Amino acid sequence: MITVDDARSLLLDLVAPLPTERVDLVASAGRTLSEDLAARRDQPPFAASAMDGYAMKSAEVELHAMFKVIGEAAAGHAFDGVVGPGQAVRIFTGAPVPEGADFVVIQEDISRTGDLITIRDEPGSSSNIRAKGGDFRVGTTVDAPKRLRAEDVALLAAMNCDTVPVARRPVVALISTGDELVMPGDTPSPDQIIASNTFGLKAMLEQAGAEVRMLPIARDTEASLTTAFSLADGADLVVTIGGASVGDHDLVGKVAQDLGMDRAFYKVAMRPGKPLMAGRLNGAAMVGLPGNPVSAMVCGEIFLKPMIQKMLGFVDQKPDVRRAVLTAPLTANGPREHYMRATLSPDGIAAFDNQDSAMLTLLAKADALLIRPPHDPARAVGEEVEYLKL
Repeated sequence: MITVDDARSLLLDLVAPLPTERVDLVASAGRTLSEDLAARRDQPPFAASAMDGYAMKSAEVELHAMFKVIGEAAAGHAFDGVVGPGQAVRIFTGAPVPEGADFVVIQEDISRTGDLITIRDEPGSSSNIRAKGGDFRVGTTVDAPKRLRAEDVALLAAMNCDTVPVARRPVVALISTGDELVMPGDTPSPDQIIASNTFGLKAMLEQAGAEVRMLPIARDTEASLTTAFSLADGADLVVTIGGASVGDHDLVGKVAQDLGMDRAFYKVAMRPGKPLMAGRLNGAAMVGLPGNPVSAMVCGEIFLKPMIQKMLGFVDQKPDVRRAVLTAPLTANGPREHYMRATLSPDGIAAFDNQDSAMLTLLAKADALLIRPPHDPARAVGEEVEYLKL
């Protein structure tokens, strides 16, 4: 068996960053920016009024001062003229500040009679003007790689970027294996169970930025597994779930070998997830996950997500390990690195007592994986431990 760190390193060696493609800005949310993108204009592109009011010279702004209104400026409609001494322009939020003006008195501080206005209340020190380029300037960049959120899309739109260079989505083929499995909604026989792993992994990997193809369940025959692998043609990453152990019906390793898999490793010193297999098959990375649902999901979190991140162009795929104090004691750990389902609170972290790798309810309740090193001694309340946030 190899360590978790060694397994992660070998898995990352199986994949490489994917090429760039350009997509319309409207389709860019959730994609990964693959090249720095620069603003094509200043924002705002002119000095703009931040309030509804009257534009005038700051040197003339004082309580009870009077001005003649010589025109109007609205958003999209600039005043075509110059503001002189004793003059003001009616201005609305977002409108360009007229030449000659450098202060906007808000309308609530003004009284008006015809074309004459008077500053009736103390105007304050703020000019109420947004400076040209105050948000960003031509050449300001959004740096890659970056997973584009709604806020980023809004920024790119303001920068006048109508198309966006993004990494191609990694294509992942998921293959559940086993005669015992049926799809949700089907009627299982008394000795069958509902397939859950592919659905959980599909959701996880799509959230990470992949395009996931969920293939039909492969039965426990070499012919069925061979067909399933053929359906995965064209994927960047092929993931099998179940059948990777050493039982009489665990055929994934044999069939993959027969199809030409170059195996990188088999078995990892971790709990859950020991019977993990990986290599290359027909030009794609291939990972064989254990069939226990918690094992599969934990391995997805620890191994598959970093592979997706590398394919999307992120340099650092190290897990975001954090620290917290225990709010419940832990017994001594065994020889394998243990990823325990746990819950966080303002006071710290506590692992569930039951860590059975078939218990999906506890995984659904967990918001962290508490990490126990091999042979970690018993830990008392108040001691610090490491964890991954789910």
